[in-house]
Amino acid sequence: MTTMTEASVREFKMPDVGEGLTEAEILKWYVQPGDTVTDGQVVCEVETAKAAVELPIPYDGVVRDLHFPEGTTVDVGVAIIAVDVTGGAPAEAPAGPAPAKEEPAEPEGRKAVLVGYGVAESSTRRRPRKGTRPVEPPPAQDKPYTASALPGVQGELNGHGTGAAGPRPLAKPPVRKLAKDLGVDLARVAPSGPDGIITREDVYAAATPSPAAEPVVAGTPAAAPAAPAVPAAAPAVSYAGARETRVPVKGVRKATALAMVGSAFTAPHVTEFVTVDVTRTMKLIEELKQDKEFEGLRVNPLLLIAKALLVAIRRNPEINASWDEPNQEIVLKHYVNLGIAAATPRGLIVPNIKDAHDKTLPQLAEALRELVGTAREGRTSPAAMQGGTVTITNVGVFGVDTGTPILPPGESAILAVGAIKLQPWVHKGKVKPRQVTTLALSFDHRLVDGELGSKVLADVAAILEQPKRLITWA
Repeated sequence: MTTMTEASVREFKMPDVGEGLTEAEILKWYVQPGDTVTDGQVVCEVETAKAAVELPIPYDGVVRDLHFPEGTTVDVGVAIIAVDVTGGAPAEAPAGPAPAKEEPAEPEGRKAVLVGYGVAESSTRRRPRKGTRPVEPPPAQDKPYTASALPGVQGELNGHGTGAAGPRPLAKPPVRKLAKDLGVDLARVAPSGPDGIITREDVYAAATPSPAAEPVVAGTPAAAPAAPAVPAAAPAVSYAGARETRVPVKGVRKATALAMVGSAFTAPHVTEFVTVDVTRTMKLIEELKQDKEFEGLRVNPLLLIAKALLVAIRRNPEINASWDEPNQEIVLKHYVNLGIAAATPRGLIVPNIKDAHDKTLPQLAEALRELVGTAREGRTSPAAMQGGTVTITNVGVFGVDTGTPILPPGESAILAVGAIKLQPWVHKGKVKPRQVTTLALSFDHRLVDGELGSKVLADVAAILEQPKRLITWA
């Protein structure tokens, strides 16, 4: 076995690939111990709560060790791969994944940090591979982690018992704000994070009424599921005799669930509907498909609906805003980052087109094509899903007439577009078959009153009914 000095080994740590993300799951390793790597080479793919991301290595050398197998969730700031930068032979690989160990200091400027919280120091929480139910053992050090061992907590936890006076619970500012919004007393919440830190999941659990069952002591393994856990992406597997199947909630689906619950409990939603004759819009779409300016581009109803919404926002700019709770201010946006809800194999994501208000119709078509294609391939970056102001969700592609969409967190409005169908419609005094759809606009009633929301929805409908208004109103 070749001996190497620790100084020749560089440990690459899990970076914060998003805005303040704290962990990521290793989906796939592209290298193995003994492989030669170069600076900038992609060595693995990880999934965060927002997207799947490929990680490039910042060193030249030979892979010495992969610290975690595929399917493991690793905290930001924890080393995941060791590289011998001298280019020597790798050390003999162990039979299983090596535990995290003390690493030499990273070169200046390469420290992995949590945005807003400094260098990550928490330990890694290993999770089982997909298809198994996660069961976390109690910490090896000190005594078992039980409810009675928690400072300031007595009796039942997770918001359903009585908390006694004690030290201030450990929680980050966003978690404290969430607890305040949901009316949860942090002193009565059982922390599941490292070093006794209360997480967002703990707060949501505390806000949910507890079932009439024996309380589970924090840190003890949960009861085995009634049926073996099976991955959601394995429809061909037979479940003969199984009455239930449990699928771990994580990654994009987990983030979406938490965001939707947070939005529903924070922003007072109002939804309005309008049914509109879009026959002229459908005719215009067919004409645009023959226009050389749109050669190679996809022209569909979503393109003109997006443009109609952008014109409506220009006519009613107050709807393009957000609510600043800490400062008690309404923030008016003078730009539109148009979100497009997309269903992907990993769950629902909402990437957005930056500065969509400045784009011509062909440019908007190109941006939509790129956004949809990237989402389908599972390559949407975290940056593409940040900073949205207003969103469109097209439920019509599933044959659905309409819906009551929930606002993406931090946005003021979301437009749902239903299926476009031939229906009997009164046109010029006669009942004729016309292309008809139903639009639904949900908005945050804290900053958008009924009049403003109604004007925006009516403008979108008017443009789709008479698309020449795209010219006269622009």
